[in-house]
Amino acid sequence: MAFSSSSPARGSKVPLFSVPFLLFLFAISSVFADDVTQDDNSTPKSPNCNNPFELVKVKNWVNDAEDKTLVGLSARFGALVPLQAKDDLKFPAVLTNPLSGCSSSSSKVSGSIALSIRGECDFTTKAKIAHAGGAAGLLVINDQEELYKMVCSGNDTALNISIPVVMLPKSSGEVLKKSIEAGKKVEILLYSPKRPIVDYSVAILWVMAVGTVACATLWPEITASEQTEERYNELSPKESSSGAAKNDSEKETLDINVKGAIVFVIMASTFLVLLYFFMSSWFIWVLIVMFCIGGVEGMHNVILGLMLRKCKSCERKTLNLPLVGEISVLSFVVLLFCIAIAIFWAVTRRASYSWIGQNILGICLMITVLQVARLPNIKVATVLLCCAFIYDIFWVFISPALFNESVMIAVARGDNSGGESMPMLLRAPRLFDPWGGYNMIGFGDILFPGLLVSFSHRFDKAHKKGGCSGYFPWLLFGYGTGLFLTYLGLYLMDGHGQPALLYLVPCTLGVTLVLGMIRGELKQLWGYGEEPLHRDPSGEA
Repeated sequence: MAFSSSSPARGSKVPLFSVPFLLFLFAISSVFADDVTQDDNSTPKSPNCNNPFELVKVKNWVNDAEDKTLVGLSARFGALVPLQAKDDLKFPAVLTNPLSGCSSSSSKVSGSIALSIRGECDFTTKAKIAHAGGAAGLLVINDQEELYKMVCSGNDTALNISIPVVMLPKSSGEVLKKSIEAGKKVEILLYSPKRPIVDYSVAILWVMAVGTVACATLWPEITASEQTEERYNELSPKESSSGAAKNDSEKETLDINVKGAIVFVIMASTFLVLLYFFMSSWFIWVLIVMFCIGGVEGMHNVILGLMLRKCKSCERKTLNLPLVGEISVLSFVVLLFCIAIAIFWAVTRRASYSWIGQNILGICLMITVLQVARLPNIKVATVLLCCAFIYDIFWVFISPALFNESVMIAVARGDNSGGESMPMLLRAPRLFDPWGGYNMIGFGDILFPGLLVSFSHRFDKAHKKGGCSGYFPWLLFGYGTGLFLTYLGLYLMDGHGQPALLYLVPCTLGVTLVLGMIRGELKQLWGYGEEPLHRDPSGEA
């Protein structure tokens, strides 16, 4: 990996090592994953079998010492779980005998929370037997880690069960089961606090995403010193848009063409399917290592660019390193600092504060990627974003018909990842949510529209457009609006993961096309940079 010893704003080449990461960053598109369980729309409903499915906190005490609170899922039938812990009482926990809970228990369950395992009979049968035995509630231990939705069977449409019934994942249920089998005194309290309609973490995530797109687009101006601003000044009237494309090409960049856009989305889909079928902890670790390498490079470029803007002479002292070659002392020190940050994040990635380091590394990486990759015109942008639009919708909404679940959500949720989570996401903790968790947005939902917003800024500069007469302010506003609509859709669909590009593409590409048509510049936007260079008789451009 080569690091330049001078600022990108001064004409140095931006390292192209980040370009291969596009294939991995775009593949993990934006997913807002909540607890997604099986659909039961086809199951029978009745007044006694129409409870809302609610997450339930299972507080437990072992020998009077409070243990870790577990999480379960309430059934479609039975009594509703209290909203607050103070509204319920602690009850002793006992195992049913037989453990399946499908026949009258020889254990005394009266006045206790009964624990049974899943299988051998319907959930409603287990609940009826526990209720008849005087149990205060029933916990059913699943045979998998997922929170399965307990619904009524076809013959049980008129139930009279007045105790709460809750499903526990296998690992949580086994903890309680082993404690009881060991003869320990186990007590349980059930309650289900409401999740707020809107959490302020949404605003934090919105600011990070919009700020990343704006910062990446304006990065050349942000890092340019007064002596080097000529490189980014507006072109003279004599210079054509082809001349602008030529000046831009002097920087080391990757232009995306139509064929590359189509091939890329196909590769991204292939990679997503591979993740879905072969997800494992070692696979996630490969992504974590790649993310750290890309994050180090991105953070190095960002910090060095900002420092050299204020102190151009800081790069004069150099040293020679094996494999790297000549590098400035400042660049080397910054590199060591960035490596330390990445290592610290990797070691503490499961800590409650790790989202800060992940977001810093991710934002720096995306800023660097958006300096390297670019869209040459609206024709390529239309192909790329329309393909990404279909890609996002298919893998979130249509893939369940083929795979029995949303592939995109399953990958973002980290199923079969051994507890590891995807690093290619910006995260913000739900600050006022009693259930905790994070709101997330994938790198693809920043990079895809960010490429178009960055193009609009280049086009505005080449044609001396500013303010509302340009395209950049409208597209940045459109991106922010699209992200807002994504969150609105998230809440209107009860937290089901949303394909953010469903909202972002119309609000960015759609805005560009509409403005281009209104202003009569659509043809110019469509073929920007492809016009032949016209020359006058004197031979001058």
